[in-house]
Amino acid sequence: MTDRTPAPEAPDKAMAPAREPPGIPAGKVSYLITMAARAPSVHNTQPWRFKATPDAIELYADPRRKLRTDPSGREMLISCGAALFGLRLAVRSLGYLPAVDLLPDPARLGLLARVRLGSAAALTAAERRMTEAVPHRHSHRGPFTGEPLPAGLIAGLQHDALAEGAVLALVEPATSYQALAEIVSAASQRLDLDPVARAEIRRWSRGRDSPARDGVPADAFAARPGRQRGQLRQRDFDLGREIGSLAAEGPPAAATAVLVTRADDRASWLRAGQALHRLLLHAAERWVFASLYTQPLEAAAIRSLVRTRLALPGAPQLLLQFGVARTAQATARRPPADLIEP
Repeated sequence: MTDRTPAPEAPDKAMAPAREPPGIPAGKVSYLITMAARAPSVHNTQPWRFKATPDAIELYADPRRKLRTDPSGREMLISCGAALFGLRLAVRSLGYLPAVDLLPDPARLGLLARVRLGSAAALTAAERRMTEAVPHRHSHRGPFTGEPLPAGLIAGLQHDALAEGAVLALVEPATSYQALAEIVSAASQRLDLDPVARAEIRRWSRGRDSPARDGVPADAFAARPGRQRGQLRQRDFDLGREIGSLAAEGPPAAATAVLVTRADDRASWLRAGQALHRLLLHAAERWVFASLYTQPLEAAAIRSLVRTRLALPGAPQLLLQFGVARTAQATARRPPADLIEP
């Protein structure tokens, strides 16, 4: 799914006239945006907007949906990077390579990417499987089944991350997990008491009968988050309201990993989001899902501590715990009409 540059013509051959890239089919705009909007986002805020032009789909950040606990917009841009991968995959499903301009205009910070249709190319088997996984891929906050992960899956997910300019670093249970768990627990306890963080959770968590198509629904979090062995401390979305309906206890995750980027800037955050969505779709093909932990890494000092204690090769952007789960209840999304800039 990367851009491909054609080999140059030999000097003794006449150069063929350059072909204009195809425009965006008007009848496919809604499909492309729907696919992009199935991406994961922090608190399911869906902090993105799209603008369709005759020859491209532009992706914008929506700062109205940025968390107050995310002043730099790091988590917002990671979420938007995930939407960018979804848009790229949607273009591939139409039979074209995506031509992506990342951060194309320094004067327009809200414009994150411009995606055009590139050369025609058949969808690969792997891309087809990822496309089919889009409807049921979801963030997992409940217990896993306890089954082992499919053989070779973690190596495949690490390849996905590398293909997107990131690294998926596995946290070894015997050497690094306890250090990470202690950092996560301390950071999460502090943030659970932060009035700004609590207000954001209340803003973006939904009651059982809520018709909202954003935020975290009650059936996606527990009334009392579990604290079983082998499970990192999860964010408390219920806050004592007794509205969460997800089971809290059960077998722990089968693997823990950190998604790492070389730098810690806007382009890196967008790459992290693309890597995240790619590997989550790959995992969902095999009924493997991930619990995502963003809260402990909101502070740059904690990210630096995690990097040092785990000897990571770059900046940690997300913590993930993987496990098998036989669930397919995806979180609601806003309709394309709500996401398109005039």
